[in-house]
Amino acid sequence: MKKTDIAAAWQGLANCKGCGVRDLALFADLTEADFGLVHLPIDELMVAPGSALYHIGDDPNAVFTVRSGLVKLVQYLPSGGQRIVRLLRRGDTAGLEAVLGQPYQHTAIAVHPVLTCRIPRAVIQRLSDQTPRLHRQLMHRWQKAVERADAFLVELGTGNARARVARLFLTLVGEDGDACDLFGREDVGAMLGITTETASRMVAELKRQGVVTELRPNHFRCDRAALQAIADEG
Repeated sequence: MKKTDIAAAWQGLANCKGCGVRDLALFADLTEADFGLVHLPIDELMVAPGSALYHIGDDPNAVFTVRSGLVKLVQYLPSGGQRIVRLLRRGDTAGLEAVLGQPYQHTAIAVHPVLTCRIPRAVIQRLSDQTPRLHRQLMHRWQKAVERADAFLVELGTGNARARVARLFLTLVGEDGDACDLFGREDVGAMLGITTETASRMVAELKRQGVVTELRPNHFRCDRAALQAIADEG
């Protein structure tokens, strides 16, 4: 991880107050007075694709707000394989278990280049103790994480392989637009509970049918209506 230009507490606070994703992020409801409670640096970090924000079992010393990019949360299976259990995007928070002092339950890995803010656990604890606004945000984040995990299991872990891949494209496209960045087929398989070969075959089939068009490597334009029809069939 590479630290950017936030090197001191007051710089981090200035950045938080003017952050472009503040309305989506953990500090969304904080006031000017609340920011005065922060006495530790909030580091802005660039994380390269394939690098980890933290590993499962690490000392839970911080939470992370995703400002841009895509992060996968990975759990490792007894067989040595891995399963991607959730994706985090702009405005999402990683490592919430650190607030309770619990070891990280996943390994958080950047899929694309990720800009993130690393917020020390002590900052979260102090704010949570002294302002109800952050406490409400934390409860909201936990509820959102549970809902996301449930939706991830239902939408991407059930049905036939073709339907799962279609639902993944719809998830990555989001509610607006028709373009998305996919990731390696091994990751697609780990996320959907299918083999890498099956993932490759399903993506190739959707390309042949014109349901998705690869504009450049792993960047696709999607026919949302056709994807939805496939997702509903499976």
